[in-house]
Amino acid sequence: MEFWFEFASTYSYPAAMRVERLTRAAGVPLVWRTFLLGPIFKSQGWSDSPFNLLPVKGRYMWRDLERISDADGIGFRRPSAFPRSSLVAARIACRYHDEPWLPEFVRRVYQANFADDRDISDKTVIADCLSHAGADAQSVLAVAETDEAKAQLRRQTEKAATLGIFGAPTFVVDGELFWGNDRLEQALAWYAAAR
Repeated sequence: MEFWFEFASTYSYPAAMRVERLTRAAGVPLVWRTFLLGPIFKSQGWSDSPFNLLPVKGRYMWRDLERISDADGIGFRRPSAFPRSSLVAARIACRYHDEPWLPEFVRRVYQANFADDRDISDKTVIADCLSHAGADAQSVLAVAETDEAKAQLRRQTEKAATLGIFGAPTFVVDGELFWGNDRLEQALAWYAAAR
């Protein structure tokens, strides 16, 4: 199962905090796939997050995320800026998608953004997340600035669009798309039924 996520995505936060635990319990192999929503939103004619463009939807989403976070036992504090740039974190997650420290790094970045209200566009914050995940922060950050890392994330975002992904989180099982944190269990059930 592929887990497509965006670090600035609100509903990707609870999904990222539970996806590894649930896939492991179900015996489902998990592939972490980050991408950028900005280019996908732009292709749909949106200049900002739909939660900012539609204030009533945004108010609902923030309250919903509070309820989900409470139910899942994860911290939540509404970010003082939304959405925050996730470019550096996304390059890292794309480039190092198969490193053993990657899942913990992803969770740390989400916690920094949505529980601690830290600016994830700040490389100091990203370095802290990397260090706590067990990665060599300085060398990883240096790689994230290379043309290769930038191109890799661009290609992965283009692949997301080709797959028909329009939002995050999205779970992909054998080409079947399941959009939203609340579709994780359905994606796992689909995987099991197909086998």
